Amino acid sequence: MISYKITKRDGKIESYDIDFGVNAQGEHIQATITRSTDPDPNSQQTLPALWEKYGFTPKRLRSWWTVETYATDKSGDCHGFYNPTNLYDGVRVGNDFTYMDADDEQNFDKILNEIHRRAFETFEKTRNVELVVFQTKEMTKIPKAFVKNNYKYVANVFAKIDYIYKQVTVFDEKIMEEIPKDIIEKISKYNFQFSFGKNCFEKLKGFNLIFRSPSCLPTRKELQQEAENGAIVTTEIEMLMEMCPCKIIGVTGSDGKTTTTSMINAILKEAGYNTFLGGNIGTPLFTKLPEMKADDIVVLELSSFQLMNMHVSPDIAVITNITPNHLNIHKDYQEYIDAKKCIFKNQKENGILILNYDNDITRECSKEAKGKVIFFSSKTKLDNGFIVDGNVIKECEDKVRKHILNTDEVILRGNHNFQNIATALAATKTLVDTDVAVKAIKEFKPVEHRIEFVREINGVKWYNDSASSSPTRTLSGINAFKENIILIAGGYDKNLDYQPIAKTIVDKVSTLILIGQTAEKIYDVVKEESEKQNKKINIHMCDSLEQTIEIAKKSAQKGDVVLFSPASASFDMFKNFADRGHKFKDLVNKI
Repeated sequence: MISYKITKRDGKIESYDIDFGVNAQGEHIQATITRSTDPDPNSQQTLPALWEKYGFTPKRLRSWWTVETYATDKSGDCHGFYNPTNLYDGVRVGNDFTYMDADDEQNFDKILNEIHRRAFETFEKTRNVELVVFQTKEMTKIPKAFVKNNYKYVANVFAKIDYIYKQVTVFDEKIMEEIPKDIIEKISKYNFQFSFGKNCFEKLKGFNLIFRSPSCLPTRKELQQEAENGAIVTTEIEMLMEMCPCKIIGVTGSDGKTTTTSMINAILKEAGYNTFLGGNIGTPLFTKLPEMKADDIVVLELSSFQLMNMHVSPDIAVITNITPNHLNIHKDYQEYIDAKKCIFKNQKENGILILNYDNDITRECSKEAKGKVIFFSSKTKLDNGFIVDGNVIKECEDKVRKHILNTDEVILRGNHNFQNIATALAATKTLVDTDVAVKAIKEFKPVEHRIEFVREINGVKWYNDSASSSPTRTLSGINAFKENIILIAGGYDKNLDYQPIAKTIVDKVSTLILIGQTAEKIYDVVKEESEKQNKKINIHMCDSLEQTIEIAKKSAQKGDVVLFSPASASFDMFKNFADRGHKFKDLVNKI
């Protein structure tokens, strides 16, 4: 039995006020139910006529119950999310005709019972009404439009939220003193609970909805346990993709993601599209959802950590390549590969998948694709797709190869960047005219920290390639130059194999300057290769970035290139690759 107080309003229109009392969450639940009538039974343009016409109701309603619900919380905020006649689908609102088909007493009781179920009984079935957010540095404000119908627990309770449930717990393995003051000041404005330190996850129990940061993998036992107990474990980027009202282009890969993503965005903007650039680069887009329109395009760079266990895929998915990376975090290479595949696993038949034909793993991905596949290559003259053929980028269709542009027409350098151009052309093929895309590509400048020209000093050119955090990326950086190279490398160890890069270093680098955890690993493979080739290479081991700059300055001669391309992550000495790159540029500019 449900309990409520019902009061009939005075007036010509039959209307009732219902007071259900206070639920377990401290919300005062009230409703107003009013009998509504067809204003013009002879018109075919009134709402009842249109409802019948489009099959929402089996017959034309002459009258029906209109419902408004009001849930007022302890702070005085009010929402109407328990209204059974409202049907929420992401950010869109429509009518649920299940509760509008008649104005009789039976349906009146049906509406009351449903309001009570949503406001009271659902809460009793859930465990706690809380949200957990990992990693304070990645926190963003959650937009009001949020939950889709397929999400258990929350879907039946809230369709829209604003700092969901007003009760948020933040988990971070850092201690309070390690978190930047500006972050603490920012989050302290809100009524959040905190759990900091190495043992913070011991308190991760009894949550309904968990937002994990990319660095907190879903394989973590605490997350798995909560999921088994009924919690929804998701990410900001997954919810963004679930709710996004417009087309999404997603880019992943071991190398070239950022440049390719940025170039796709530049092409679309040149074509006049309103775009939102985010994911692994830029600012979080979750808060931008209310601004997005159906004809906009979202362009996302997606890492393996973001993609892992994701249950939604972008409309157009791109995989630049897949090579061993992040093996210090993923349990093995296969887990890393499987995470990357999530970018297309949930595509529909009308989805488009862009793949690197030259990479064995990505080429095989085509067999698992549900939609259309477009290949790109710099080694094979494809019958269909986009190729880098010498110094020309071409579009291939039924063995007919169309000249798109010459590589000497673009600012970017290196074959890997020419592949990125081919990839961007493939991703925008169905959206942008070729001449518009070419114009954008010709004007496109290198992304910061990616073979970024810093300055020329006494005929020596200095380049910042700090974003190259794996051997394959550094290999591409080295191969981008014909000049003699002084290479500065080394950093945090991600358990990667440096043997594949040794031969190229010995062939093209005159002086190798090493720093960080991986310095000895790189030294060993390069030393072995140099002895194998009977070719001398100058190798220096350094303790600081400042020291590497001094040695590079002394070693370089006019016409040489100094390339800072670490082939390693940055976390042993720097906050991230951007911090590392900025410090390198600062030091070079002080010479």
